[in-house]
Amino acid sequence: MYNVLVCDDDAAIVNSIEVYLQLEGFGVFKAFNGREAVEIAAENELHCIIMDIMMPEMDGLQATLRLREKNNVPIIMLSAKSQDTDKITGLGFGADDYVTKPFNPLELVARVKSQVRRFMSLGGVSVPTESCIVTGALVLDTRAHEVTVEGEPVKLTATEYKILEYLMINLGRILTTTQIYEAVWNEPSYSTDKTVTVHVRRIREKIELNPKNPKYLKVVWGLGYKIEKI
Repeated sequence: MYNVLVCDDDAAIVNSIEVYLQLEGFGVFKAFNGREAVEIAAENELHCIIMDIMMPEMDGLQATLRLREKNNVPIIMLSAKSQDTDKITGLGFGADDYVTKPFNPLELVARVKSQVRRFMSLGGVSVPTESCIVTGALVLDTRAHEVTVEGEPVKLTATEYKILEYLMINLGRILTTTQIYEAVWNEPSYSTDKTVTVHVRRIREKIELNPKNPKYLKVVWGLGYKIEKI
């Protein structure tokens, strides 16, 4: 299920959008100001955000700026203003699309579907814009291609690094061996292939203090692997 965050200070609008999204099979999170939206986005996996501009506490533009510090999830702006300059401003703050009120709910849902399709085609992950991904004492620097645990460097092969990077970009999310293989090797995976399992075991031996009782790289039996969000 794909999750959409709907943020607007008008509860009637939020509830109306929620109904249409749920009819299309989306999970919906609701927020009524920008600050709530930022907090929800930090704690949940989202695939699209619908963000009103004019709201109390933190408006949609400021919230979008805050969100763009952490991830690249698609954001659709809502506004009663229809001037081109207002649209340009919203897009300039990091929005991916702009819908003017009043709007047709079916058109909005169609735009959400389009943004989610694009997002998932690019991997469907909220990629941190900062170079370092951190969980506990495990740090992966995407620019330097370096990994440290408790400040100590970890020597990984190129393939091991790619697997760990993919897992950490998807921090807290369970990934199947098929997803991992196809993302790292860029070719179809076969169910009998144990390549990922072998590499994951080697990574665990290098990053875990006690590989038999791992703190970071967890196996979720019958489903796949994940890096624990600490």
